[in-house]
Amino acid sequence: MDVPVSPEALGNPWSTPLDRIDVADARIFQDDVWPDWFARLRRDDPVHHTADSQFGPYWSVTRYHDIMRVETTPLVFSSASGITLLDQETQYRLAMFIAMDPPKHDVQRHVVAPIVAPANLAHMAGTIRERVIRILDGLPRNETFDWVEHVSVELTTQMLATLFDYPFERRRELTYWSNIATTNLKDPNALVRTEEERFVELRQMAAAMTELWNERVNRPGGVDLISMLAHGEATREMDPMEFMGNCVLLIVGGNDTTRNSISGGLWALNKHPEQYRKLRENPGLIATMVPEIIRWQTPIAYMRRTALADYELGGKTIRAGDKLALWYISGNRDADAIPDADRFIIDRARPRQHLSFGFGIHRCVGNRLAELQLTILWEEIMRRFPHVELMSEPKRVYSSFVHGIASMMVRIPG
Repeated sequence: MDVPVSPEALGNPWSTPLDRIDVADARIFQDDVWPDWFARLRRDDPVHHTADSQFGPYWSVTRYHDIMRVETTPLVFSSASGITLLDQETQYRLAMFIAMDPPKHDVQRHVVAPIVAPANLAHMAGTIRERVIRILDGLPRNETFDWVEHVSVELTTQMLATLFDYPFERRRELTYWSNIATTNLKDPNALVRTEEERFVELRQMAAAMTELWNERVNRPGGVDLISMLAHGEATREMDPMEFMGNCVLLIVGGNDTTRNSISGGLWALNKHPEQYRKLRENPGLIATMVPEIIRWQTPIAYMRRTALADYELGGKTIRAGDKLALWYISGNRDADAIPDADRFIIDRARPRQHLSFGFGIHRCVGNRLAELQLTILWEEIMRRFPHVELMSEPKRVYSSFVHGIASMMVRIPG
């Protein structure tokens, strides 16, 4: 059962003493009250230290240019200790290339990058469009339904099955494992209750992927992710934990960004009817609207880095061993870097000036695939439905890492 938390229970972001602010509290995202908390930190303490949290002490980096500075200084700010604030037990730490530093990061990333090369994206576009058309044409009219379940999850899960060449009839297993990997153990509705339980479920994922690996390792030429890992010089000798970790990374990376941007985009348009009207009058604005949706939603709220040496940032001294949260969701609302950052504007002059994909060596490898799926989806939506109506406020994910929408009831007039 959900236990709603009122904004009052979290305190007032503008009067709470700075040393008591903990923006990693998942409730501020579930209640969708996060904008003011980060606005306060950007104004009063942009490089902010939280001494006591469920994750232990950590720094919050909340301004666009400070985040960029950390992202472009990987020799000082390491990813090797993990990408979330949670310090897992050593035996459950999954190695994955996003949580590696160069040179190992670079060579493993290079193995899977061809799947989103321009030629391959062009090849996939037709498949994506066919699936989008099938999904949209199957939606009910004049009837309330869950957009997340029927559109956002279904489209991204079909795409994941294609990327892994995973048995299509079992594609929802990929969605389940993505949710397992990112579920917050403190969520009243958490899918698992302990790290041990999470690990047991992910071992089932690894077993399924290992079966595919064994089928493909002696069959060169595959263009799916498992084949690429099996034949890549930097990945074919991975140990089981590293293989499991990279599978988790590729499943979550191929799922959360697109899924939550599909949901968040429709929510944003309903909350900004003048922008929805602008889109109806000129569907050609989809090209600039898609990156604006991704900025506005910011599907991954932050990434962690760990300092390898003392470093001065924003007038504060970060000590070696300290962990930092790079709050992309805050940097994307920094008006000093993005004009009118608090406004959803589908015809922005520089719509790709956002941090949702990260920056530097860890910039999301699948960013263009995410944009392609959203572009095709909105082209086909606008050909069919002048308006998809939000029927109630969405139910949001209980997480400070994944900025997601769990369910969203809508209706297509018709």
